[in-house]
Amino acid sequence: MISTLEKEITFRYLKTRKKDGFLNIISIFSFIGISLGVAVLIIVMSVMNGFRTELISKIVGFNAHVTVKPYENSISLDKLNDNNLKLISKDLIFSNSGEAIVISKDYTKGLVLRGYSSKNFPKLDVVKKGKLIGESNQLLENSISIGKELSFNLGLNIGDRVSIMSPVGIETIIGSLPKQETFIISSIFDSGLADFDANIAFINLNTLESFFDLDKGKRNLEIYLNNPSNIFEIKNQIQKIFNNEFVYTWADMNSSLFSALKVERNVMFIILSLIIIVAAFNIISGLTILVKNKTRDIAILKSIGVLNKSIIKIFFLVGIIIGTTATFFGIFLGVMFSLYIENLREFLSNTFDISLFPEEIYFLSTMPSEINPKSIFIISLCSIFITIIVSIFPAIKASKLDPVKGLKYE
Repeated sequence: MISTLEKEITFRYLKTRKKDGFLNIISIFSFIGISLGVAVLIIVMSVMNGFRTELISKIVGFNAHVTVKPYENSISLDKLNDNNLKLISKDLIFSNSGEAIVISKDYTKGLVLRGYSSKNFPKLDVVKKGKLIGESNQLLENSISIGKELSFNLGLNIGDRVSIMSPVGIETIIGSLPKQETFIISSIFDSGLADFDANIAFINLNTLESFFDLDKGKRNLEIYLNNPSNIFEIKNQIQKIFNNEFVYTWADMNSSLFSALKVERNVMFIILSLIIIVAAFNIISGLTILVKNKTRDIAILKSIGVLNKSIIKIFFLVGIIIGTTATFFGIFLGVMFSLYIENLREFLSNTFDISLFPEEIYFLSTMPSEINPKSIFIISLCSIFITIIVSIFPAIKASKLDPVKGLKYE
């Protein structure tokens, strides 16, 4: 328990006085350092959490949750009626894909073509939830749906024609020539990921298989789940149903990316925690100087019977109060910045005419932020724990002062 005397002396030492100018500066810097350390840590963690969540949302929304690829024999249609498969899935769509070259004036680039039937194309999340310009049910045999980024690069719009060259050759009297066809742009999609929008396009499934000379019996089955987040457990269930086919998920396709994000997040947490540790050492300096300045006061307290443990409590509480209030103020700053970080980014970008979050590098057009209460709790706990540790040494040092020596030169 903390006595009334201990509280009174603690709050008295926390009050600023003119003669304690240098000591006050150290205390202020300790407070600011810990507050900024906590705030920066929360902001960075929130942005990285938001980036990961937004990236997963975009990738899951653009790709099939689970893809079943046949090896030799085509996928048995009887397996689609499996009760477990019906429980976990909301859509089952057959598709195929191939790589081609898009040709427009003086511009050529590689392109991944995905084939869907005109009936299944509107079921895709990028069509239902994305920003689609044009008709989603017009994926006919001579039409193509391209991404917003690709349309900008090629200078094309709905109704324009684009030539695409297949790697599959056709025999002519002068030898083998690559197959080339012209498609009419029926729609333009915006997935929110510039990389996808620039490199992937959709065409009719039958047209794609004819264009690439693909076997219709080797179509892939795309499974869209009710709950795509619990992907690893669901993958095992699907693998048991399709035991003779190759099964992979959106997580498998992007495992290296998300592993890198996880490592980067952990490293950033460790590095930014050093800010709090460095700031906490200011508390040691401040308390040590406070003990030196209050040598006479400590000697008087001891001479009137105040116990050593009370002296320890007083100086320990001074450090704890500085660290705890700084931590809570840092939480407030961090949360407020995290909530309005996109507004701040737009303001700085417009004011200084700089790009703080290039879309072509980070895949996303806006700076995401997701405040995670668990992360804030861990950050707060670490900050207060560090404060407790650094407050112990000066408090013990204060309790060991000899009252006789303390009053000898006064």
